[in-house]
Parts: sequence; C-alpha cells; structure tokens
Amino acid sequence: MPTVHIGDASIHYREAGGGNDVVLLLHAFPLHSGMWAPQLTALAGRFRVIAPDYRGLGQSRPAPPAATMELLAGDMIGLLRQLGVRRAAVAGLSMGGYLALELYRRSPGLFSGLALCDTKATPDTVEQRAGRETFAQNALSKGLPWVASDFAPKLLRPSADPAVMAKVKELIGDGTPEGVAAAQRGMGLRPDSVPTLARITCPTIVIHGEDDQLIPFAQAQRTAQTIRGARIVRIPGAGHLPNLESPGAFNAALSTFFAALPVERPAVEPDE
Repeated sequence: MPTVHIGDASIHYREAGGGNDVVLLLHAFPLHSGMWAPQLTALAGRFRVIAPDYRGLGQSRPAPPAATMELLAGDMIGLLRQLGVRRAAVAGLSMGGYLALELYRRSPGLFSGLALCDTKATPDTVEQRAGRETFAQNALSKGLPWVASDFAPKLLRPSADPAVMAKVKELIGDGTPEGVAAAQRGMGLRPDSVPTLARITCPTIVIHGEDDQLIPFAQAQRTAQTIRGARIVRIPGAGHLPNLESPGAFNAALSTFFAALPVERPAVEPDE
C-alpha cells in the first residue's frame, strides 16, 4: 500500500481511478480508509479517489498524544501536495467531517465540493470531553477488542447486518489502542465549526443515515440550513455508517453530487 512521509509520520493511503477530478475521502472513528472500499470501487471509473488513514489508525504511524484536527489537516495538505493535487471534492464521515471542516478553514481553495456525512459542526461539551478521555483510557488498558465490542454496535443501525458488524469490528482491529486514544482526545479538542458553515462557498451536500444512533437528524438539518445552497439526503436503512450499510443509495448520492461539480481542466503550458 502506498505511503508518504510527513514530518515524523508515515501516512498510508489508498488510491483508485485517475484523471483530473480528484475525490478525497476522510474516514470515521475508529476505522480507517478500508471503510471506503465500496466507494473506491464505485467512484474510480469517473474520478481519481484518494482515501488516507489517520495517524495510529489503519496503517499510518505513529499515533500522536492527540490527533487534533489541526494536525490531521496538515497531514492531508502534505499528502495532497506530494500527490500533486491542488483541487479536490472532499467527503468526510463523522470524524472525517470534523477534519473536512478544519481542512476547509485551512485551505478553502482546495475544495471543488464538500460532502458532510453523519457529522456535526458543534464542539464537545465539558462532559463529552471527559467521556472521550475515559474512552481513551479504556482503549489503552483494555485494547482493541474492547473498542470493537463497545463501539461497533453504536456505529450501525439497530439489529445490524451481522456481516457488516463483523466488517466494522475488523476495521477497528486494524488500528492501535494508542491511535484510538489519540483520535478521541483530538476530537475532544476540536473547535466550534458552526461559524465555518456560513463561510463555505463550494457546492455542498449533507448525507445522513436515517437510523444514526450517534448524531440526530436535526444536527444534519441545521448543518444543511446554515451552509448556503446545501442540500440534504437521508439514507434509509442505515445508521452512522451509511456508506457500509446502504452502499447503493450512498454511492448514488455521492456520485451524482460529484459528477455535477465543474470539471477540473489541466493547466495549459504556455508556448515556448
């Protein structure tokens, strides 16, 4: 699998397809780029698709003390720079949505489009940050089997498909306890992104699983209402990970949105 070096980190990523139109897929906690397998396949015929792992999750190493959105956004900018990407349509799911909003603050000119999936713009409360620290400590002391057992059922709809549940637990098991703890601490430190929503000018879609147990649909509605011109799509029969539970409907929404974005033209070299 390809890897780039950014500072002291080795950032692993998956890539499929080709061409000038690039899609960057930012994964959920506590998974990795492998969660995007159905989308890599579905989008590769039309786009160059790039899906990275965050430090300490998947195959990216090492885990920092806290995987802050600022740190991870720097990794994404460094990755795209090394891959020669100047513009991309960005899709972020859950933690990936937090990261996408930080990336927009850092580099709004990067975005040809934005898909915010099962995520929110509000920051954690004091109580939520404390809960993340407790989770981080449990991950470090009890390991990834505990993380998978505790968290995987919350990521899916009630009475989830056993095969999808098994896949989610497998994805969690590919990380490290240190990476899980770092991600929890980083999410707890994320800033308030609500003011950012009103500054977004690129085409935007908000996608939400109708049976999401972690983020209420009202959060998705508020996000869509705050971003100028954004539209919202609700995915039936899916929880917090609609890309895995209802990949057909999710892929259709994402593909239709990305295909309608302005086509990126290669730079024309001046005549000598």
